[in-house]
Amino acid sequence: MLSRQGTALADGNTRWGEHDGDQTDLADRQALRRVSGLSTELEDVTEVEYRQLRLEKVVLAGVWTSGSTTDAENSIRELAALAETAGSQVLDGVLQRRTSPDPGTYLGKGKAEELRGIVDATGADTVVCDGELSPSQRRGLEDVVKVKVIDRTALILDIFAQHAKSKEGKAQVELAQYEYLLPRLRGWGESMSRQAGGQVGAGNGMGSRGPGETKIELDRRRIRAKMAKLRREIAEMKTSRVTMRDSRRRNAVPSVAIAGYTNAGKSSLLNRLTGAGVLVENALFATLDPTIRRAATPDGREFTLADTVGFVRSLPTQLVEAFRSTLEEVGDSDLLLHVVDGSHPDPESQITAVRSVLAELKGDVPKEIVVINKIDAADPEVIDRLILRESQVIAVSARTGEGIDKLLDLIQDELPRPDVQVEVLVPYDRGDLVSKIHERGEILSSEHVAEGTRISARVSAGMAHVLEPYRQEVAAS
Repeated sequence: MLSRQGTALADGNTRWGEHDGDQTDLADRQALRRVSGLSTELEDVTEVEYRQLRLEKVVLAGVWTSGSTTDAENSIRELAALAETAGSQVLDGVLQRRTSPDPGTYLGKGKAEELRGIVDATGADTVVCDGELSPSQRRGLEDVVKVKVIDRTALILDIFAQHAKSKEGKAQVELAQYEYLLPRLRGWGESMSRQAGGQVGAGNGMGSRGPGETKIELDRRRIRAKMAKLRREIAEMKTSRVTMRDSRRRNAVPSVAIAGYTNAGKSSLLNRLTGAGVLVENALFATLDPTIRRAATPDGREFTLADTVGFVRSLPTQLVEAFRSTLEEVGDSDLLLHVVDGSHPDPESQITAVRSVLAELKGDVPKEIVVINKIDAADPEVIDRLILRESQVIAVSARTGEGIDKLLDLIQDELPRPDVQVEVLVPYDRGDLVSKIHERGEILSSEHVAEGTRISARVSAGMAHVLEPYRQEVAAS
């Protein structure tokens, strides 16, 4: 199944052009590769929560509860792409048709035994399940297959932990990991049930005896304290971003946010429009940290372009909460470019997944333009289908540049226009004001006269206040 064309990463090679820059971040990422056969980890599967999550050879397992066979296979192939991005080698994948996952072992007991046979035959050291497992399901399946079992959420968190670079990004991922781990802490034997406090064993006698605190309670308390600290740190980091956002608002610089499914080509589109040189890689969640760059419309108006973290089907709730401050860039923008991978087998499901996550933000989603990317590799029938399905849509190729000029024209038409019309005569020694009018306003007419530059333009209220000393009556023009 996994060898068919789909969402699994084909060859790992990424083609980029001059607009993508030197890609030094990609070179750094590829400079470190895993070498198999060097692990010295314990065989005891009960150590799973306290080991570093390191995937090497994996078998995938999914439960197909609804939808078509194609939907189920697309989902398991996406899981394969996630596993490859995390650095593992996918050996096999299985799907079971059930009305609902088994409450004890996720797969049925018989299928779990079959999965153990596949694990033994392939030499896999990890099973990755295409869903979020309860602690009892994971423990039950581990007891059957005798290797480490993780779920889709843990896999995505591991990818985020590998790819986060900024201080804020690392803090957000760490918070999401703690939120995921807290309800899954469990003990084995006396290692977690022993008492960390109390003096009954110290021979201190009556009045000093108490049950104390068990090891698992101590770990939970420490995790909660760490989570509270991370939330405070993320809130403090948010202040600087809010300050920069307020500065853009004061200067009336329109903002455009890029959002979309992971690996849809958001960073490539940002590079094509601005030459930002952001990392481009054929991998899911290659870039996590938001990037904001300045761009200009064909008529010269400046606007900011913000690249946000990619979305995925069933994005873990912990990540949505942790990255909420980052995703606020979408809600505070004037226009949203929703990038869709036109070469994906099921782009409609990607659009639905992205919109469902945006709906969780409980904010005002700006006007949306659906940008169908990768048309150089897409089926023309799929492109036509999407164009008919969406109300405002444009097809482009960030790699070849096809359709980019039309996209810029569309952005120019959809961005809010300044609403204050002014007639000013700007002296020649204030060329900086003329430049700002061109960058942030809309020039209606311009004429050079002996006293300076006479301009009729539409500008923001703040810019109109700055230009007040040079204002002229309309009759003077």
